[in-house]
Amino acid sequence: MASKNETPRSGSETTVAAVANGGEEPASPKRKIALVTGITGQDGSYLTEFLLNKGYEVHGLIRRSSNFNTQRINHIYIDPHNAPKALMKLHYADLTDASSLRRWLDIILPDEVYNLAAQSHVAVSFEIPDYTADVVATGALRLLEAVRSHVAATGRSHIRYYQAGSSEMFGSTPPPQSESTPFHPRSPYAASKCAAHWYTVNYREAYGIFACNGILFNHESPRRGENFVTRKITRAVGRIKIGLQSKLFLGNLQASRDWGFAGDYVEAMWLMLQQETPDDYVVATEESHTVQEFLEVAFGYVGLNWKDHVVIDKRYFRPAEVDNLKGDASKAKEVLGWKPKVGFEQLVKMMVDEDIEMAKREKVLVDAGYMDAQQQP
Repeated sequence: MASKNETPRSGSETTVAAVANGGEEPASPKRKIALVTGITGQDGSYLTEFLLNKGYEVHGLIRRSSNFNTQRINHIYIDPHNAPKALMKLHYADLTDASSLRRWLDIILPDEVYNLAAQSHVAVSFEIPDYTADVVATGALRLLEAVRSHVAATGRSHIRYYQAGSSEMFGSTPPPQSESTPFHPRSPYAASKCAAHWYTVNYREAYGIFACNGILFNHESPRRGENFVTRKITRAVGRIKIGLQSKLFLGNLQASRDWGFAGDYVEAMWLMLQQETPDDYVVATEESHTVQEFLEVAFGYVGLNWKDHVVIDKRYFRPAEVDNLKGDASKAKEVLGWKPKVGFEQLVKMMVDEDIEMAKREKVLVDAGYMDAQQQP
């Protein structure tokens, strides 16, 4: 069997044996194929980079939109007409459309499936709970069922499935939270992630599918969406430092989270699918910091005092708050051999550095009259 950090060979990777009478060299191993939903998101982009570096061919499912939403993967996109180099391919599909999921499974024939797609904003899930449940919970069920029926029809039982879980599932359960900690979700998003988690466990136990849940605590990066609190802070720091903004409006500053770097966390996803048996894992830094601590590091890094710029706005408080999330990742460390490489302060400073550069580019547009400097207060 493969070691726990080594990619095991799947049925699609067997080499052609040298023929007895000719003695030709065996053919090169076939590339492993990964199917990634949510490929245009933060995690999808980092995972795709990681898998391409491992020699995979990566297929991503994207939703149809009037506007391109591929900014995070543009730097690794190669036109499919350049076939030898185009190892990342994009296809239109949606987790709300079961037929598209099964069709692409049958066409792509992946060795690994990573379900990262979601309506992943907690506050937004209170505004659009039906849609959140349809994509996050039932969407995962549709994909699992597509995998099950694909395996039943083709016999490709080596296929492996990863389900992206969330620390939000623990909700109000006191920290530290591990794989054995009870879930107590406090939002439609978290409740939907709980359903997706148990669907994955059920399909593993009922049908023998190699399916893993990664219960990932908060993971951030310069590619984080701008309406998530960490990126909202670092974007504001960049704009305030450059003179494009003066105020930052936030909600609960005492909410405490276990924040890590998304680029580290995608390695844990991959490692889960390289094990001999499927299981569920918490992925976390095992450190917890408040929003206020994040502010102190971010503003302090550029010589500013956050208290001069932050205004509390009650509209950003959640209907049901999650006070403290702090993971116990001892299982991932022991079984997967995984540990985070980027610390909290390094992560914050990395994000601020990127957003200062972005603010500088914005300033050029403002000075040239192409952007309204008063868009932010």
